[in-house]
This record gives sequence, C-alpha cells and structure tokens, in this order.
Amino acid sequence: MKKFNKSMAIASITVLAISFMTGCGSGLTPLHSGVRDTLENNAPSEMKTTTAADIGTTTLAAITTTTADTETSAAIAATTVTTTATTVTAAAETNTVTASVVTTASAAPDTVTALLPPVSPTYQNQFDRWAKDFQTDNPNLILRLNKVSWEDMPGLLTAQIQAGTTPDIAFIGSGGVPKYLSAGLLTEISKRMTSDMISDYDVSVLAYFKNSNGLYGLPAYMNVQSIGGDKAKLEAAGVDWKSVQQNGWTYDQFRQAIINGTVMSGGNVSYGFVFACSGVTAIDYFSIFSKCAGMPSPFTTDLKYAYTDKNTLKLLTDMKQMIDDGSMPDNLNAIDSNTRWNMFLTGQAMITGKGLAIFESLADQNSTKLNANDGSAAAGSVNTDYIVLPVPTFFGCPQQAQAAVDGYVCMTGNPAGADEHISNTVKAMYYLDSGERAAYTDAELYCDPICQSAAAVFREPAGKSKDNTNAIKLLMAQAAAPRPDIPADLGAKADMVMEDTIIPQLQSMLAGNASPEQVYDAIVTAAAAAFGADGIVRN
Repeated sequence: MKKFNKSMAIASITVLAISFMTGCGSGLTPLHSGVRDTLENNAPSEMKTTTAADIGTTTLAAITTTTADTETSAAIAATTVTTTATTVTAAAETNTVTASVVTTASAAPDTVTALLPPVSPTYQNQFDRWAKDFQTDNPNLILRLNKVSWEDMPGLLTAQIQAGTTPDIAFIGSGGVPKYLSAGLLTEISKRMTSDMISDYDVSVLAYFKNSNGLYGLPAYMNVQSIGGDKAKLEAAGVDWKSVQQNGWTYDQFRQAIINGTVMSGGNVSYGFVFACSGVTAIDYFSIFSKCAGMPSPFTTDLKYAYTDKNTLKLLTDMKQMIDDGSMPDNLNAIDSNTRWNMFLTGQAMITGKGLAIFESLADQNSTKLNANDGSAAAGSVNTDYIVLPVPTFFGCPQQAQAAVDGYVCMTGNPAGADEHISNTVKAMYYLDSGERAAYTDAELYCDPICQSAAAVFREPAGKSKDNTNAIKLLMAQAAAPRPDIPADLGAKADMVMEDTIIPQLQSMLAGNASPEQVYDAIVTAAAAAFGADGIVRN
C-alpha cells in the first residue's frame, strides 16, 4: 500500500455507504450500488440468511474491524439475502489474495493494492485466479486484492486513509466522487489510459465518474434502482404489471394499487408497499422518488440547490399520505433492507424497494429452495415471482430512473516513482473492469455489459425474465443523466445537507414525529446556510 499525506482534512470525510450510493445515489456499494448498492447494492447469490447490510454480503471479512449489525448503502446497496454456500466470517482478519507467480525481471515488481467488497455473489471467490492471470500478463506487477465486507468497507477505507495506508484502488459508488475529490483523495486517470481502454466504454457511462473535465474512475456496471413487486399479488390487486413496465404509472395510479394490495388476514397485514428507510437507506427512498418528481439531481442546470423546490414539499406530503392510508407500515423509519426483503419473501409486502435486477434471481433461488424443502430457504417464506416496476411519476413530471453506477477509483498517493505506479494502478483497474472479469460480474448481477470487451464474452443468465429485462432496458434509457458539471465542493455540501438534515428529518416524519411542512422548512433552512439564499431554488 502506498503512503498518503494526511495533512488534508481527512477527519471531515464521511465515507459514503451504497449506492451506491449510491449510491449511492449510491455511496460505497451498494449498491448499485453499486451495487450502495445496492447495489442497493448488489446482493450475494448464495443465500442462507439475510444479512444486515443493504446488499446482503457473503461477507468475507473485515481487515481491521469487526462487523456490526448495521446497514450500509452500497449502490450497490441494496439488498440482501441469503447464502447457501459457506457462511464466511466477517471478523478482524486479513483476507488478501496476491498473485504468487514469481517474476524473473531484475527490477523489483511494483505492487498495486485494492480494497474490494463482494461486488457480486461470487466476485471475491475469483480473486486468486484474477491476480495470478494479471501477473502472468504483467510479470513486473503484483496485484494484491484485499477482501472486505460491505458492512466494513466504509470504516476500513476511512481508517486506512487516516493511517496513511490508502489502497491504490477502491470500489465506490459514482456518487462518492465529489466527496473524495473535494478532500483531495482521487487521481485523474484519463491521461494514463490508452485509446483502446477509453474506446472500450460507452462514453455516456464513463461520464458518471467524471467531474468537470477529469475522469476519476471506471464504471463496473450500470444498474437501475427502482421498485419491484410479486406477480401474483400484483395481479390479485388488479395491476396490469406488463402495461406498467412499458408505460409507467402516476402516483394516483400507484397509490390506488397499493391500497388494493394491502390485505388484512387473521390480524396480520400484508402491505401494498414497503421501502427500507432505516439508517442510510432513507437516502434511497428520497433520491429515487425525487427524480420522478421533477428533481433528477440535487442541483438544477444553473447549479442552484434543487431540493428546496416546492415539489419536495408535495412529494413529502404524498409519502406521508401512503402511511396514513395504511398501505405502508407506520414504522418505516425502523425497517432496514433485511427486514423489507424478508417481508417480501414471506408475503408481507406486495411491492418493495429499493429494487435491482438481481432481485429476480434472489427471489427465484428462494422459491426453488422452498419447493425442494431446502431448510436454507427464508423462514416462513412463500413462492414469489419478482417483477421489475418503475417508480411512479409525480405532478406530471417525466420518468427519470435512478442509475446505480459503481466502480473502481484510483486513490491519491505519493510513492516513489509515482507516475509509473499510478499508470500501473490504472492498468490494474482496467484489467478488473474489462473482458471476462467484467462479464462475470455483470452476469451475476443481471446487468448488461457496459464495455465492448465484456460484451464480447458475456453470457445471459439462464431463465432470466424477458419482461424484466426489457423493463430494465427501458428504465436505463430513461435514467437521469450524470452531472459532471457539478463542482466537487458543491457536491460535498449537498451530501452534508442530505446526511445531516434531510435523512433525519425524513425519518422523523416517517415515524409520525414531524409534518411534511416541518421537514421541508428544515431542508430550506439547511440549504440556505450551505449555499446561500441565491444558491437555492425558491418557487
């Protein structure tokens, strides 16, 4: 690992949690983000019991910290579920795979390190093979792949930055670029990429990792964070889900559907709609729905903060209305992604969010186990058939889906021979993000490849629903565009307003302790303090 100058204000960094964000949207994902995703987050394939992380990890272990039963958002971030294979501990142990091929070159080999969560179900299981293949092709380079769980990724990355042992490569949601960039932690990579590398990607997807004119990462996948429902329940509620997939629906149509889909039986409730809103997952609820309420980004095209728009107040009012209708639980603020996925699998929810394409596979796997009397199926679960659905549109605004784009970034350092080392790091990033490696990950996540070298060897997963595939493609075409024009400092301030004001205020409203008006007023006050009265939308 390379040494990093800590003189910058690292203490001010809050490492993002998926989808990735997200997230974000994605944070470190999941999840889809990417996998903040949940990549929500992207969930692991083999399932045995749902995990607490937004994307349910096959968790392989933290390197310096023990796992906590807390949620992370991974753009990947998203969701979770179980694992049939091994249950791997996520305790304080080091999980490092280093290529063991011995170089015969006279010069000492350059070592490139990476800190990587379980991006797809068996992604980390491939590390030994990938590291060896990389060194075979590059005898003077060693690729050291460090395994970490989604839960531990944020804290461990922060700890390594503070300790001056920053990894060369980290996996984050594209939404995290402004925050890391504003802290001086990312390296611009375009000048170190060959023309063949750059031409391998769709430029529109590369744009998610751009800021201003710089490129700061390589996208591993592009997914859509939306919602999804159970086919049988949707049809019982009178929902023409095929039409909804193709044509979308308005909030009024959606509201009526979830009212129809809320069923009382023997004192138990099966809700029409459940969205995970505990902890950082509330970011997903707000950001995914606000895109379909005329606010595709935290900033307008003239760089005014957008969430002070009156549409935010109207959206909050509609969110509160769904709880008041009884179509959503009145403790939504306490429901994490693990809980809401179990509610879906056990028939306690017709529609769930957030949703990713891979949830189709997760639901199918659980039903297969259930029908085979396999004890590893979720306790109390029923057969489910996951249907991808778009988020409803509000106030006549167009459908603008939330893309979860997560990938690899080059972290800043100043080792001896920095230029050569950074070039070697970019070579390793591209290796992990292209060809067979990318195709393998895309197939596990039910994503289409976003680079030509992966598409050339990609194989569509067997049994994948054509209806869901077409629905995802349509949502991808409707995804809100990336905003590389937003300065890093503004993006970082927007993150702070989201984390410090919007999320706690939204959760207070979901718990019945604040009105939509109170939440909106708090957002306006915080935004005005952060961006100035002339830097926010006032309408």
